[in-house]
Amino acid sequence: MEGDRMPSRHRSARGAAAAAIMSIAGVAVTGATSSAAPPTAPDTGRLTRVIVAYDDADAAARAVDRAGGKVGRPLSIVESFAAEVPDTQLSALSSAAGVRSVTPDGAVALQAERWRADGDANSMFSVVRATGALDVWKKTDSSGRPIGGTGVGIALIDSGVSQVTGLNDPSRIINGPDLSFESQAANLRYHDTFGHGTHMAGLIAGRDPGTNLSTVSSPTNFTGMAPTSTLISVKVATADGATDVSQVIAGIDWVVTHRNDPGLNIRVLNLSFGTDSTQDEKLDPLSHAVEAAWKKGITVVVSAGNDGRNRTALSMPAANPYVIAVGAADSRSTDSRADDVLADFSTRGNTTRSADLTAPGRSIVGLRDPGSYVDVNYPTGLVPGDTTGRYFRGSGSSQAAAITSGAAALLLQQRPNLTPDQVKKLLVSTTDAMTAGDVLGRGSGQLNVKKAIEAPTPAVTQTWAASTGTGSLEASRGSAHVADPVAGTELTGEKDIMGHAWTGATWAKAASAGTAWTGGTWNGAGWTGTTLGGTSTTGRSWVAVGWSGTNWAGRTWSGRTWSSAVWDGRTWSGRTWSGSTWSGRTWSGSYWSASIWQ
Repeated sequence: MEGDRMPSRHRSARGAAAAAIMSIAGVAVTGATSSAAPPTAPDTGRLTRVIVAYDDADAAARAVDRAGGKVGRPLSIVESFAAEVPDTQLSALSSAAGVRSVTPDGAVALQAERWRADGDANSMFSVVRATGALDVWKKTDSSGRPIGGTGVGIALIDSGVSQVTGLNDPSRIINGPDLSFESQAANLRYHDTFGHGTHMAGLIAGRDPGTNLSTVSSPTNFTGMAPTSTLISVKVATADGATDVSQVIAGIDWVVTHRNDPGLNIRVLNLSFGTDSTQDEKLDPLSHAVEAAWKKGITVVVSAGNDGRNRTALSMPAANPYVIAVGAADSRSTDSRADDVLADFSTRGNTTRSADLTAPGRSIVGLRDPGSYVDVNYPTGLVPGDTTGRYFRGSGSSQAAAITSGAAALLLQQRPNLTPDQVKKLLVSTTDAMTAGDVLGRGSGQLNVKKAIEAPTPAVTQTWAASTGTGSLEASRGSAHVADPVAGTELTGEKDIMGHAWTGATWAKAASAGTAWTGGTWNGAGWTGTTLGGTSTTGRSWVAVGWSGTNWAGRTWSGRTWSSAVWDGRTWSGRTWSGSTWSGRTWSGSYWSASIWQ
């Protein structure tokens, strides 16, 4: 894609969540409410009970008011609410702004049947089938092995990975360094106390025991996109999401330095993270870090962001033109791709830089992390009818990036000599067209790895102006800062979490050379050990070290450590994950409890 920057919110309520498991009339969860007394009805027709599926809950509620109707119980789990509307106004309501559909209300048994992966268009079985991965697994590489990512290392910089079924194979799931604040607590180290990292890991590399890829055809077992790949977890975030951009950059640098370590062979880096930095991507340190990884032969896959139309730039570092920026597609809960649209929350970007492609990202069924923050506090993420209790739904360009990272690993098993530029070109040039919905933000279309596997190897070299990384670390944070809950102060300015001064020119040179880490030292301070330890309760894990002193890293951290202390220790704030990190506001209360995680 030489010299070319490819241009690149609301899940359908028609999916399996409604069809397979519940009575629309019988579900009550927090959601849309009418904010004003209804105006005088334009017509006094017979009142009819309906279910209003919405793209915008407030706008849909206002439309019911204008029609002389009355909003009833919210059904946020399927992005709908019950209502009574004059029958003469149903047609007008159906076409009103914010309304997706209006259907007659009707009772169905709440426990109608168990959930089935092959009956849910957003299950991973449906995802691997729609993206072509299911067909790719039945192909073989030059050594006769099924193509499932074997031999390819995928680094996941996130909130850790818990040993749930499907991610508990110590030969494939490896703990790199824990660079989070929780690394100082032995009972929390490496574990995903939040739930995000485990969800991403499952989509990338999950694989239930005994799954045979050459004959797999049953949806019974959970299988991620690259189920025989090696996943290296680099933990940077805690149970409340607290992380500083310096920790993420340190994680990227660690991946580059250790990419060729025995047993790792890191060829793909997944970063479902981004800040709202407005710094030029050629100066921004986070942007430079991913570019340095790219130029060292690592295909970097980054989520485009979850700011929808509210932000006219991709999150950082997706703004960097080298990496693969992935937007989220909404299947509208159907198996057909013909009606798929760009998810409402997926950041559109601008005509200069938008997503390169899209991948499934709405209401994706991934692996549950029991006891994690999201599991305990957002039970609507559980999959009704799932008798195993293993699954959890999530939405975001985070999920889309994870799915694309798995696809990249499949290509790299098939053709180990591919450069990151060639991987990007193959994935972007073989997508399925998206003909519905927004154009800006969907890139070349939707991921189809089967087409990519079957396409010839392109001759391509990206020629973007090189980044320098000499910009401001503080500017790279954007609006997101960790805060000391005791002192009430934020970590700001040109220093990392260890309190060490940040000198952009010095760091950038080392990052480009792949030498930013020296043993367990980064930016002049000891962050972690220097070797991969033996088998433990978490499998192979990088040796940890203690952080001491009176700097930021030595403080006690709590739930109030995120984004100007907007977290109050009891509930999600609408600014938590602050529109900046982990690719936008995916984890905010305004999306999670209402629609994102169900």
